[in-house]
Amino acid sequence: MAKRKMTFSFGEYYHLYNRGNSKQTIFHNKSDYERFIYLLYVCNSIKNFEVRKLDETTYSFDRLDNLVSIGAYVLMPNHFHILVTEKIEGGISKFMQKLSTAYSMYYNKKYNRTGTLFEGRFKSKHLDTDNYLKYVFSYIHLNPVKLIDKDWKEGGIKNKEKAFDYLGSYRYSSFVDYLDVDRPEVVILDRLNFPDYFPKKDDFKAEIFDWFSYKDNI
Repeated sequence: MAKRKMTFSFGEYYHLYNRGNSKQTIFHNKSDYERFIYLLYVCNSIKNFEVRKLDETTYSFDRLDNLVSIGAYVLMPNHFHILVTEKIEGGISKFMQKLSTAYSMYYNKKYNRTGTLFEGRFKSKHLDTDNYLKYVFSYIHLNPVKLIDKDWKEGGIKNKEKAFDYLGSYRYSSFVDYLDVDRPEVVILDRLNFPDYFPKKDDFKAEIFDWFSYKDNI
């Protein structure tokens, strides 16, 4: 079967996502999450690296030119979301090919399995309006709320502070980077190539609390 042709326009914004084959879990523990997050950094380069030769606590080595700019991301037990814009032509496809291959190799070796890990090729949505782009920042970062309240979209959030604190403790997304938490993973993001919707952390917090106040809007 021929691969689906995907084209991306330079300077445009895209929401990329994929999940485990048959909705299987793809992140079982802390080390799985941390490996994928590290690969977000390592694979975003025109150069190829052997991860086994790198210090996975270090995010400061020279990657030369990046393939994409990453504006936000989140990892959930059986899927992930990434917000990107290309830095070089063909950058998105190359980045996702490297990322998916590298994590699949790691996963299959660790869990002694073969076959396809992800549910086909990654999916994408073109964020063609300012409102849509801003919405996806919230959509991505709010995903983990489902882990503590799977019906929050329908029933709303009863304890907004508790939900916000949970998002702040969830280390497998860029949420805390928008709260100016000091951590090595902040270099994964390239916020300068995205609209400055949240110049201060209080602006970001206010946006999240606004979403908590509505039902059925995500």
